[in-house]
Amino acid sequence: MKIKFLLTAFAIMLSFSAAYASFPVKRAAVATENNVIEESTSEDVMKAVPAARAGKDKWVAAALWFVLGGFAAHRWYIGSPWYWNVLYIITFGFFIVGHIIDIVQILTDSYPGL
Repeated sequence: MKIKFLLTAFAIMLSFSAAYASFPVKRAAVATENNVIEESTSEDVMKAVPAARAGKDKWVAAALWFVLGGFAAHRWYIGSPWYWNVLYIITFGFFIVGHIIDIVQILTDSYPGL
């Protein structure tokens, strides 16, 4: 009991001491003369990195649905909100109906996030 109290008190003191500086901090910006700034649009970045443009692969999502569908692995992969994924796990895939709807939406590319 004492160790829990001491660790809790230590954690609280550590969080307060790290949150506030005990002395004023003066910051000065240093500028150099040879700065070259190139403006790029998001389209330029998308062209340069093809992986950034690619969405989620429906075949990977379908494989995750088949192998780990009960644990909502396909939903985590696609990027569904965590609270829907937890509800999906607790209700056994929304009482199996949601499980079937998910694979149909994944295979027809109509699932949000694909």
